[in-house]
Amino acid sequence: MGKASRDKRDIYYRKAKEEGWRARSAFKLLQIDEEFNIFDGVKRVVDLCAAPGSWSQVLSRKLYLPAKRSSDSKDGDVPLIVAIDLQPMAPIEGVIQVQGDITNARTAEVVIRHFDGCKADLVVCDGAPDVTGLHDMDEFVQSQLILAGLTIVTHVLKEGGKFIAKIFRGKDTSLLYCQLKLFFPIVTFAKPKSSRNSSIEAFAICENYSPPDGFNPKDLHRLLEKVGSPSGADDLDCSSGWLEGPNKVYIPFLACGDLNGYDSDRSYPLPKDAQGSYRSLDPVQPPIAPPYKRALEMKKASSQGITELEKLSLES
Repeated sequence: MGKASRDKRDIYYRKAKEEGWRARSAFKLLQIDEEFNIFDGVKRVVDLCAAPGSWSQVLSRKLYLPAKRSSDSKDGDVPLIVAIDLQPMAPIEGVIQVQGDITNARTAEVVIRHFDGCKADLVVCDGAPDVTGLHDMDEFVQSQLILAGLTIVTHVLKEGGKFIAKIFRGKDTSLLYCQLKLFFPIVTFAKPKSSRNSSIEAFAICENYSPPDGFNPKDLHRLLEKVGSPSGADDLDCSSGWLEGPNKVYIPFLACGDLNGYDSDRSYPLPKDAQGSYRSLDPVQPPIAPPYKRALEMKKASSQGITELEKLSLES
């Protein structure tokens, strides 16, 4: 698909380039904030699975830059933003980058050091695995990524804090909901207007972090497994089967963003200049070290090798 064609088919992709966002996902976090006011009073925030950095951009523009420009703010009053990812990303003003594994407790220690021993008011995560198109598989892997994110959340989030994470809706969504409810009394699943209706993507808005009495982060996975096996039987897989029938869980689900705004599944005409033509913009910031970089290099080298062989055969 050409750039102009994608600009027409995906209004948020085009708007992201026009407004300087690295990815269209920036609008999802903005629309979540419009509905849930998640940035109110936030001084320390962690962005998990941050690359290429669109959510970190939102955090910078909504939290760091306004405080920096304020004449009343001092250096100690400027919000601290820490972005974590296995992949490096281009710098963003006001964002401290940590290249690390979100499932490793040592990464949490690094975050706490950047916060001078304090904990975060907000943790956000827009991470997702490479999707297979098999919805059950994608939902399971995504839920495991969220639960892995909880590993660091339980170390760095202060009590009363908020956690925002991408989810994939499916048959085991109720299990994930109950697992998150162990730590957050208020959990809402939300669908931003900029998220395509054709996608199973949604977001878990978890508020008022309240770990169980006597909770030890080392017991996290044992506690999560108990939700899937309430009878305590060791031979049961962690599943949501028991959450049906009389035990059925009804999950709060909310659409957010201006419902009269742009439709992410609709094509829009391209704006023309005075000469009647349209110029597609380049992406704001391509990935600087994408995981597929090596594959592209190998493919290029292979094609060059084939070309050289063809030249030799023609000459002979």
